[in-house]
Amino acid sequence: MAKTGVLYKGKLLCLFREKFLLPNKVTSEIEIIKHPGAALIAAFISSSRILLLKQFRPVVGAYLYELPAGTRRHKESPLLCAQREIVEETGYTAKKFTRLGEIFPVPGYSTEKITLYKAEGLTKVGRACPEEDEVIETYSVTRQQVRRLFTQGKIIDAKTLCALAFCGWLR
Repeated sequence: MAKTGVLYKGKLLCLFREKFLLPNKVTSEIEIIKHPGAALIAAFISSSRILLLKQFRPVVGAYLYELPAGTRRHKESPLLCAQREIVEETGYTAKKFTRLGEIFPVPGYSTEKITLYKAEGLTKVGRACPEEDEVIETYSVTRQQVRRLFTQGKIIDAKTLCALAFCGWLR
């Protein structure tokens, strides 16, 4: 593996080209987006209700239904990121965070790893304070409502689908 050059460096992402010697002995040059990682929170109001966001995503030009999530800050652990993001995006804190697992949402071109958490024992501490470039509405929904949104093709965010599957909410 040999880096061949940074193509772009922004405040969040770095795109570079790298040569790899693959297990089949073929050398391949690929473009990689280096990402700091993220955390996602399946925030349970009760055993039968979860917080779901309706968030505008300018890249796809649409509102998506998602679970709260966010990018890790420099040297921030996934758990600290989850604890920060749940307050920012929903106005709730949680007494208990349980790590569900990790996913690589787009391993073909990005190093992004998302750590998934289940949050329980929620307490409302104030209003959500999303960042300036985030347009978010928060809903408390039942498992039936989640399944209906899923079967209607309205929950299409990959990280949300993975976390809901980990929690058994798509069966």
